[in-house]
Amino acid sequence: MAIKIISKIVDYEVAKPDAQPQPPKELQSAAQLEEMHEKLKRPEHLEGSTYKIKTPHSEHALYVTINDVVLNHGSDHETRRPFEIFINSKNMEHYQWISALTLIISAVFRKGGDCTFLVEELRSVFDPKGGYMKRGGRWMPSLVAEIGDVLDLHMKKIGLIKDEVDEHQQAYLEQKRAEFVQATQPQKAVEPDCDDSASSYPEGAQLCGKCHTKAMIQMDGCLTCLSCGESKCG
Repeated sequence: MAIKIISKIVDYEVAKPDAQPQPPKELQSAAQLEEMHEKLKRPEHLEGSTYKIKTPHSEHALYVTINDVVLNHGSDHETRRPFEIFINSKNMEHYQWISALTLIISAVFRKGGDCTFLVEELRSVFDPKGGYMKRGGRWMPSLVAEIGDVLDLHMKKIGLIKDEVDEHQQAYLEQKRAEFVQATQPQKAVEPDCDDSASSYPEGAQLCGKCHTKAMIQMDGCLTCLSCGESKCG
């Protein structure tokens, strides 16, 4: 088949049979992006956050430290990923399984891929001796579940998990909460420092089945959670 050339030839090159076609520049830049994988060496400096867990079952608190690695630093694709986790406490009762848990979670972090599933897996653990009500009126089925709560908080902080309640919905819930408090008779509140089970939500609030917080109130003729926005009316 003959091809008619209608424009002026300004350059030419003989194609070599073993020459590999060059990928587009977009693909080349994407291939150079740094990603999380198990062979990634630990940097000398890691940014981290420490969270305190205080349960009514022990006089000693647990301190959960999660260190993050910054990938593609200084570029438009800069991201933070959790790299390792440490849990320290004066209470040596749980030392054995806590050490094993931190090693496994850190290994999952460094493996790469989606690690957000750890939150739900840890939250699903129930203590056969019974759970406890933490400060703010949140029900915790076990200590492991609260460690999962800390992971959820940290992953939301670095942007791995998006908060289900947006700022507009949160403002609406705060408004309805204020209206409910004004409409009900104020009762003597329990000092949060004296009782970890003290709730920051209105008196008489019911336990929410979704977020396990005592924040379900009758609002506009429907049971609505002031914490996560869950509503019985859909």
